[in-house]
Amino acid sequence: MTEKVNSLNKKDTSWSGRFNEPVAELVKKYTASVGFDYRLAPYDIQGSIAHARMLSERSIISRQDFAAIEKGLQEIAQEIEAGQFEWLLDLEDVHLNIEKRLTDKIGDAGKRLHTGRSRNDQVATDVRLWLRATADQVVAGLHQLQGSLLDLAEKHYDTVMPGFTHLQVAQPVTFGHHLMAYYEMLKRDAARFVDCRKRINRLPLGAAALAGTSYPIDREMVAKNLGFDGVCENSLDAVSDRDFAIEFTFASSLVMTHLSRLSEELILWSSPRFAFIDIADRFCTGSSIMPQKKNPDVPELVRGKTGRVYGHLTALLTLMKGQPLAYNKDNQEDKEPLFDTVDTLLVTLEIYADMMRGITVNKENMRQAASEGFATATDLADYLVKKGMPFRDAHEVVALAVRHAVEQNVDLSDLPLASLQKFAAEISDDVYAVLTLEGSLQSRNHIGGTAPVQVKAAIARAKKEMG
Repeated sequence: MTEKVNSLNKKDTSWSGRFNEPVAELVKKYTASVGFDYRLAPYDIQGSIAHARMLSERSIISRQDFAAIEKGLQEIAQEIEAGQFEWLLDLEDVHLNIEKRLTDKIGDAGKRLHTGRSRNDQVATDVRLWLRATADQVVAGLHQLQGSLLDLAEKHYDTVMPGFTHLQVAQPVTFGHHLMAYYEMLKRDAARFVDCRKRINRLPLGAAALAGTSYPIDREMVAKNLGFDGVCENSLDAVSDRDFAIEFTFASSLVMTHLSRLSEELILWSSPRFAFIDIADRFCTGSSIMPQKKNPDVPELVRGKTGRVYGHLTALLTLMKGQPLAYNKDNQEDKEPLFDTVDTLLVTLEIYADMMRGITVNKENMRQAASEGFATATDLADYLVKKGMPFRDAHEVVALAVRHAVEQNVDLSDLPLASLQKFAAEISDDVYAVLTLEGSLQSRNHIGGTAPVQVKAAIARAKKEMG
C-alpha cells in the first residue's frame, strides 16, 4: 500500500491557513499515517455516513447535503475496494484523503461533513469500529482452533501418554486430556475477547477535539446507528483513551502465550527423541544441507511471533504512559503495533487450526514413554494410604521402592511381590492392578481427571458449549 501513496506539491488546505510556509517534505513523510491507516477506510466511511445522517436529522446540515455526502462516500468506498483510489501523502491520513476526494466529487456539501467533529474523535471511532469487527474475527478463529483440538482429543481420549512436571515423567494421562487443557486455555481467551469487546464498543464521536461541540448533536443516535452499546461519557477521555487497544493486545499476547506453549510441545513431541507425533509435511520444511531433516517451522515461528506480539503490547503501554490529556500526536503510533498484532494473531489461529487437523499420533511411543520414569509411583502411595498408612509415610516407602527399582533397572510393576512387601507389609497381590497405566488412568475418575470416561465427558461438554 505504501507505494501507492503519492505526494503533492501544494499545501494541505484543511488546516494550512495558520502557517506561513509549507510543511517540509521530510516532515510530511515522518508525520503521515496514510501509509498504514488506509485500512480504516471502510470504517471511516461508515462513521462519516452515520455522523452526516445525524447532522441532517438535527438540521445542522440540509437533507440534500446529506444525500450528496452519502452517495459520494458510497462511491468512494467502491473506488477503494476496486483499488482505484489514489492515496495522497500531503493529505496525511485516511480521513483527510477521503474528505478531499468527497469534496472534489460533490463540492461544498463535502466540506460540511466535518461539522461538529474532529479528527481526534473521528480516528478513535474508526479504530473502535475496526477493532470491534476484528474481535469478532478473533473469537471465530479461536472457535475454529478449539474445534480442531476437540476433534483430535476425541480420537485419543484414551491414548496413554506420560504427563510431565519439570519436563520429567510424573503420572500417566491421556493425549485427549492433554489437548483439552489447551481447549480450556482458548476458552478463557475467547471469553476475554468477548469481554474486551464490551469496552471497545463505546462511541467517542461527539467529543470533537477534546471538549465536545457547540452544535446540537445527538450522540446516542449515532451510537445506535453504528451499533455501539453507548457513548464515551467524558470528552477528554473519549479522544485520548487507548485502553481498549492495550487490552486487546494483552488478550492477543495471552493467546500467543498459550499457542507458544503448545508449539514447544509439538516441537518436542515431533523430535525423534520423543516421536509422539508427526506434523503434516505442508507445515514443515527441510534442510538445505541435511536431507533427512523435517523441521517444524510453523510451531517454531509461532513461538517466535509470540515475542513480536509481546513487543507490541510493551510499545502501546510505553506510548501511553507519559501522555497528558487529551489527544497527542503520539497516539498515531498506536496503529502499526495494533495492526500487526491483529495480522499476526488471525493468521496464526487460521494456520494452527489446520495444523492440528494434520497431526498423526504414535500411540505406541507415547505408551512406552509413559511406562518409563515410574509414572505410577503416586498410585502406589495412594494404594498404601487406602490401606491405612499416613500419606507421608507412604511417600517415603514408595521413594525407597523406586530407588530399589532403579538399582534393579526395572519398573515398579516388574518388582516381585516379595520385594515390594519388604518396603510395606500392607502390600498384597492386588497392587499390580494399581501399578498398570490403565489402572492409574481409571482411578482419576472425577470431573477434571484424566480417566478416559471423564475425558470423553469433558469433550461432550465442550462440544455442547461450542454449539
